Amino acid sequence: MHIDARKLPSESVIEGDICIIGAGPAGLSMAMDWMDTPYKVVLLEAGGFEYDDKVQDMLAGVGKGQRYFPLRSTRMAQFGGTTNHWAGMCSTFDEIDFEKRDWVPDSEWPIARQDLDIYYERAHTPLKLGPYQYELGYWQKQAPNLNPFPLDDNVIWNKVWHLSGVASWRGGFKKAYRHVIVNAPNIHLYTYARVIDFRANEPVNHIDEVVIKNDTGRQHRVHAKHFILATGAIQNARMLLAANNQAKKGLGNDNDLVGRYFMEHLEVDTAEMWLLKPFPTGLFTWNTELNIWNELAIRKEVQVKEKILNGTCGLTPTPVARFTPARIDAWQNEDPRKSGENMFKTWDEAAEKGKTINKGAITRAFTFQTRMEQSPNRDSRVTLSTKKDADGIPLADLHWALTPLDKRSLRRINQIIAQEVGKAGFARIKLFDFLVDENDETFPKATNAGWHHMGTTRMGTTAKQGVVDVHCQVHGVRNLHVAGSGCYVTAGAANPTLTLVAFTLRLSERLKQRVMQGT
Repeated sequence: MHIDARKLPSESVIEGDICIIGAGPAGLSMAMDWMDTPYKVVLLEAGGFEYDDKVQDMLAGVGKGQRYFPLRSTRMAQFGGTTNHWAGMCSTFDEIDFEKRDWVPDSEWPIARQDLDIYYERAHTPLKLGPYQYELGYWQKQAPNLNPFPLDDNVIWNKVWHLSGVASWRGGFKKAYRHVIVNAPNIHLYTYARVIDFRANEPVNHIDEVVIKNDTGRQHRVHAKHFILATGAIQNARMLLAANNQAKKGLGNDNDLVGRYFMEHLEVDTAEMWLLKPFPTGLFTWNTELNIWNELAIRKEVQVKEKILNGTCGLTPTPVARFTPARIDAWQNEDPRKSGENMFKTWDEAAEKGKTINKGAITRAFTFQTRMEQSPNRDSRVTLSTKKDADGIPLADLHWALTPLDKRSLRRINQIIAQEVGKAGFARIKLFDFLVDENDETFPKATNAGWHHMGTTRMGTTAKQGVVDVHCQVHGVRNLHVAGSGCYVTAGAANPTLTLVAFTLRLSERLKQRVMQGT
C-alpha cells in the first residue's frame, strides 16, 4: 500500500507494529521480510519514487580531513535509496574481519563470522544473487576459462564477488520491488515522509513516536512498537545526534560514540602488472553471464604475520587505466546524476584513448585497483553542521581521517602480491610512486573511496563500546534499532551491501520474536 504523505490531513496519526525509516536496501529488505505476516509495517521514505532536488538537499554537508566526494552526491534520497546508483558488487566478509586484531585498534566485534552464515544465504534473495557459492572451484565448473594466476595459495587466494540482479544498471531496488511493496497489504509505504523528531518517554529509554514532515509544511506522527533507522551510516548518525531535545547529547550518545568511527573502503590504483607472455583467462573481468567478478586477496595467516589490514586487488587493462581520471576527481558535482554521467563519460573516453596505445607489450599490462578496509579511527567521524536543512535540522559534516596503518597496509598488500608474482615468474609488477617511500604516511589528493559509508553507530557489548548492541538495538533505548553498515565495527575488504542486508535480516528475525512476545 502506498500513501503520499503530502496528501494526508495535517496532524494525522499513523499506527503500526514496526516503523522502518528509510526505503533503501536495508529498509526494503526488512519490509519484504515482514510480508505475509499479521503485522502492520509502516515504511517511511523521505523522497518519492523519482529523484527530487529539494529532498536530496537533506543529504548535503561539508567534507573535511582527507578529500572526499560531495556528501549530497554520495546517497540517493528516494525509493530504492542508493541502489539507484549502485554497481551491485556483493561478497561476504572474511573470518578475520570479525576477529580482534591486536595491530588494528578497536577491531573486536561482539559476534563471529559464523553468526551471519544463514543470513548471508537469505540475503541472496532480495539482492537477486546467484547460488550461495563464493569458492572459485565451484565457478570453474560452470565455465572453462576461469584460470587463476599460478600463485602460492598459502599467500594469495581468489576472492569471488557476485553481481546483483538489482544493481542500478539493472534498475535497482526501485524497478524490482516498487510494485511488490505497493501491493503488499500489510506494508504501508509513506513517501515524502521525512522524520524530523523522535519523542521519547521521560527516562528516554523508549521511543513513543516519530514526527514526519514534507514540503507542504504538514506534520504527522507515527506510533509503533519498534522503530528502525535505515537511512545510511551518515544520516542515521545525523538523526540520532539531532534528536537532542530530551537526550541532550543525542539519542544513544551518552558516551560520545554516535558519528565516530566512520569508515570507507580505499579504492586506489596502486601498481602495474606486466605479463611476460599472454595469459588466457576470463577470471579477472566482469562476467555478466555467470554474474561474478574476482580479485586477488591476502590469506589471513599472512595478514596476521605482516600486521596489515584486509584488502584485495582487481585488474583493469593498463591502456584504459592510464587515461582514466581518479573517480574522486570525476565525481565532484553535488547532483549525483551529473556526477555519475561525468564519471561514465570519462570511462568511455579512456576506453577510446586506450585503443591508440593498445599495441605490443602493453596489451599484456594490467593496473591494480586495491580495495582495502580502513582502520577504525575515533577521529574519523560525522558531526552536526551549523547549517540546517529546510526543516531546521542540522546537516551532517564529515571528517574523513586515515591513519599510518592504512598507508602501510596499502603498500604492503601490493608488495606481497608483487613478490609472489615474481616468484611465479609469469609477470613483473611496478608499484606507483606514492607507495615507494616506506616513510611516507600521506595519501594523495586523488585517493578514491568506494562510496561505502560504514561505522558511526558501531556495535558493542556495552554502551561504552558501541552505539548498538549485538542485536542492533540502540543501547539504553529498548525499541530503537539501527539497520545498515553503520553498525560495522570494521569495514572488511568486501563491498558492504550483502553484509548490511544480512545484518538487517538478522535484526528482522529478532524483532519478529519481540513483537510476538510483546516486548
